[in-house]
Amino acid sequence: MGGARVAGWVAAGLVLGAGACYCIYRLTRGQQRGSRARRLRPSRSAEDLTNGSCDDVLSAEQLQKLLYLLESTEDPIIMERALVTLGNNAAFSANQVIIQELGGIPIVGDKINNPNHSIKEKALHALNNLSVNVENQIKIKVYINQVCEDVFSGPLNSAVQLAGLRLLTNMTVTNDHQHMLNSYITDLFHVLLTGNGNTKVQVLKLLSNLSENPAMTEGLLSAQVDSSFLSLYDGHVAKEILLRVLTLFQNINNCLRMEGTESSSALPQDLAKLPRLDSNLQASYLSLPSHWDYRHAPPLCPAGYFSFGLNLYIV
Repeated sequence: MGGARVAGWVAAGLVLGAGACYCIYRLTRGQQRGSRARRLRPSRSAEDLTNGSCDDVLSAEQLQKLLYLLESTEDPIIMERALVTLGNNAAFSANQVIIQELGGIPIVGDKINNPNHSIKEKALHALNNLSVNVENQIKIKVYINQVCEDVFSGPLNSAVQLAGLRLLTNMTVTNDHQHMLNSYITDLFHVLLTGNGNTKVQVLKLLSNLSENPAMTEGLLSAQVDSSFLSLYDGHVAKEILLRVLTLFQNINNCLRMEGTESSSALPQDLAKLPRLDSNLQASYLSLPSHWDYRHAPPLCPAGYFSFGLNLYIV
């Protein structure tokens, strides 16, 4: 009896020992597999970085892989998703620097020439976020002419046009690159007059940036603008648009006063031929009367030209 009981205990001990060993084995193997998975994670396809499986803010290593994917792929779907991810990450100031240091601006900028409008729009959006960093603007400025051409030759009110206008607005927050838009001012006014409400607001933001720079005043005054500009004062125009137009007037008024409007050399050739007026009186043409009712067109100014002298001759 005693021997049988001892043998039973021995057998039970062996079973428990085997079970414990197996558990230890499974735990150890599981840790090894988990460690291996963690080590292999960064080596997974860069496409995984575009499917939302990663955190919103990517590391420098992940951004580098994403840029390599964008540069090497020909798949428009992957390209678009990569641009969306890059654009979202470029909203963070730290990533704006990292993407620039990784050589990402030319890679993204190259995509604005893509015939696919959706890809072009996403590339412009990414460049727009990157341009918030002033240092990045030095590299982005090489695309200004191409962006202008696309904005003014592409479909009116399109997503590409709005994305391009947003980028140009960011690029003209400072005076450094505003001169590059000198030859496109008339086109800006044309889009302003023909675009829908969103387009009008975006163009006015851009024109307001330009109008704060005295060096751009002559170009603004010389622009050939259709007299339908007066329609912006119609009572049905959104107040946001009206206020931005008035801001444009005021900025040009301030610049003229700073530069001294008595000098006819500062005015367009046609306006310079007009009788010279007292500088305070001439600057007052930019201001609307305090009693003016915004629901009606503004009163016409002396000498037959529109109040801020954009070569808008009423005659």
